Amino acid sequence: MSVHDDLMSVQRCLDDLYRSVGRLEERLGSGGLEMRRVRVDADHLRESVALLREAATTPPAPARPDLVTIPDTPYDPALWTDSDDEGLGARDRRAP
Repeated sequence: MSVHDDLMSVQRCLDDLYRSVGRLEERLGSGGLEMRRVRVDADHLRESVALLREAATTPPAPARPDLVTIPDTPYDPALWTDSDDEGLGARDRRAP
């Protein structure tokens, strides 16, 4: 069975449950705490299955991009000629 078939089967069962809860509500009334809890639980199940359906129909997230290899060779010292040393300031000036 595919995921789509399983979700359809669950949806049919939930529809049956929803109808049964409706019939019970007609016989017992909807004022009791227990009946309200059953109705709310059935609604939550319905919402959860709807979320599962959305998740099953959305395409999977794209694969992560290729990793970039950083070489172990030292950087060119010319990259650092105009840089400041963190916390010390520029090389030709005194630190505050």
